[in-house]
Order: sequence, then structure tokens, then C-alpha cells
Amino acid sequence: MSGHLLKDLTIPIFSGFIGYATNWSGVWMLFNPLEFKGFRLPGLRPFSHVLPRRIQQIPGVMQGGVGWQGIIPSRAAKMGSIAVDKGIAKVGSPADFYEQLQPERIAEQIIVTSREDMRELVDRIMEREHPQLWHDLPVRVREAVHERVQEQLPGIVREVTVKIGENIDDLLDVKLMVIRHVEAHPELMNRVFLDVGKKELDFIIRFGGVFGFICGFPLIFITNAFAHWWVLPILGTMVGWVTNWLAIWMIFEPNDPRRIGRWSLQGLFLKRQPQVADVYATIVADEIVTVRNIANELLHGPRADRTRAMIESSLRPAVDRATGAVQPLVRMAVGPREYDSIRDSLAAEGVDYTMTPLQDEEFNKEQSRNVRKLIADRVREMSSRDFAELLRSGMREDEWLLVLHGAVLGFGAGVIHLAIFGV
Repeated sequence: MSGHLLKDLTIPIFSGFIGYATNWSGVWMLFNPLEFKGFRLPGLRPFSHVLPRRIQQIPGVMQGGVGWQGIIPSRAAKMGSIAVDKGIAKVGSPADFYEQLQPERIAEQIIVTSREDMRELVDRIMEREHPQLWHDLPVRVREAVHERVQEQLPGIVREVTVKIGENIDDLLDVKLMVIRHVEAHPELMNRVFLDVGKKELDFIIRFGGVFGFICGFPLIFITNAFAHWWVLPILGTMVGWVTNWLAIWMIFEPNDPRRIGRWSLQGLFLKRQPQVADVYATIVADEIVTVRNIANELLHGPRADRTRAMIESSLRPAVDRATGAVQPLVRMAVGPREYDSIRDSLAAEGVDYTMTPLQDEEFNKEQSRNVRKLIADRVREMSSRDFAELLRSGMREDEWLLVLHGAVLGFGAGVIHLAIFGV
């Protein structure tokens, strides 16, 4: 076999390999590494603000770093915001999600699991606020107090869960909840994209190899017709650019089905809307919009003061009801100020006890079923355009990096082939 023929035959092989490697590495760069890997360059951070916007979008640059972090993990907060705006907010309001979590079941869970906790809470506060009185009371009287608290507990808890439901839009910011959660767990955003778009991402990789190999054949004729050293690197750049651009386009475009003769043309991601709806709903319901996360956001989020004030206002009267008809006598015995202090302490510290039972893993799994169904049903009902935005909105501003990545590797492949086989 002559050297010239070998050179020609290796062009499609090189082109196909680079197409595959380009898209494989491009997909890898979307999700890896989870944390920034590289080094800090002194002086880059203050200078980064005057760099072109496209350069600023490269992970790490705005923090003064030179290196790489997966595009999705590096944009975790923004991706969470986009996930709400383009997806979660369109499938349900905070009230919708809370209703699907079944407030009555939440109340039952709190009642069942907090009985012993409330007993310990009463003992601790009484020991702290008025130890002498609590010790002097006969055991029977102390038990009577505990029994009264236990009797009041179901009514108190149900009142709390109803009030939360009535005021959930003021107490819970779903967007902030999602952002806080995905910032703390950047790997979760990887899961959203990898699980929802796995078939499409696999297609990008395979398509790169096939398309690159096919493009190699016209390159043989062009390089023979124009036997200049710069032709193959330039053509390699074009092939790398077009390969990635076309793969991305085929996943998301066109939004609506278009008939071309006997065939129907539609974005690959959009064709699988019913199946993807189930995957997306499972991730959101099991990992993001959960009873646990809602409880954490209510008690520790930016509006936690409103939640605590509301729950405390429900718990304070419970102390009066627990003492029953002897409440005026108890108030007189311990003193009005001390009595109010005991009541306020029980109300303030009881807030956490009302939400702690909602951390239970099995309870969260059980309650996620209804949320999962709600999300899946509404995602299936989305328009094709809105549905496409679920995934693409998170990647759109960084698509140029993938296309540029393909072009650079295509150029490199052309140079390597030229170095091995010559013009």
C-alpha cells in the first residue's frame, strides 16, 4: 500500500475518532469534576470583570482560577433557579406541593413520633424555669400535666399544619429552597441532567464518531484537490464545530414535529416527553421537593421567623389548655412572670419538635409518591417548547464552549494527521 493511499484512508478514521473523542470529552466536561480543579492566578480575579463575557463564563475565571470545573456543578445555583423557572414553577405552586404531601398525614407523623419528645421537653423546661415547684409536685400531679399535654397534642399539631397550608405561599420560597439545596449538593444537578437526558447525551457521543467518519470521505477529495498544508487543519476545525453544533441541534430542534415525506422530524429529547417526565418527576420528588426539605426551609430558610412566630402562637394557648381549670391557681402559685416564661419557652422550643419527625426517611419516600405523580402529569402536559427548556435552558449559554471544544480538537486532529502523513 502506497503512502499516499494510506494517508487518504486514515483521514476518515482520524475524523471519526476525533468526532467521538470530541463529543465524549465535551459531555464529560459538562459534569466533571464536581469541585474546581486548577490553581489560583494572582491578579486574575479583579481583572476578570473586564474580560469578555464569554471568557467570564468559563468555570473558575470569575474566582481568579485557571483550571476546570464541570459546567453543570459550577452553575449549581443558577441551574437550580432555572429548574424552578422553567420546570418546577410551571408544574405546581407551593400550595400545590404542600397539598400533595397530605397535611393530615404530616400531622399524624408528628403526633406519633413526638409524644416522647414533648414529655422530655416539658420536664426540661420545668426543671429549668421552676425546678423547686416541679420537684415539690406529687408524681400524680406531674403525670396529670403530661397527660393533658398529650391530650392537647393532636389538636395543636393539626392546627399548625392547617395554618402552614393556609400561609404556605408566604412561608415558603420554593426557588430559594431549590437553590440552597442544589448549592449544597451540586452532584444532584448532574443527576437531573444525566438521568433525564442520558439517551440524548449518549447520542451526542455516538453521533460524533459516525458523523466525523462520514465527513472524512469528502475531506479526501478536498485535500487532494487543494494540496496545501493548511487545508486539513481548517477542514478539521469545521468538522469539529459542525459535529457538535449539529448534535445539539438534533436533540432540541425542531420543537414541534415536522413531516418530511414519510418521516416525522422532531428533537430527540422532545420525542421522549412521556418517559422523561417520569424520570424528571422522580428526581424532583425524591430529592428536591420533599417533606424534609420543606420542613428545613420553613424552619431555617429566609422566612423562618414567620414560620416560628406562627407555630409559637399556636403552641402558647396549649399551655393554658394543658393546665385546665386550675390555670389561674398555677399562674398565681408560680407568679405571672414565671408562668409566662414557662409558656413562652414551651412554645419556642416546641417549634423544632413539630418539624423534627419530618426528617424520617421512610416517611419522606412514602409522601413523595403524590408529588411525583403531580409533576409527571404536568410535565407531560407541557408544550414542546416549554418542555425543551427544562434541559436546554441550563446548557444554552455554555453550548458555545462545547462547539469551540469540538473545533479545537478538530484543528488538533488535522495538525497531527499532517505531522504524521504530510500534505
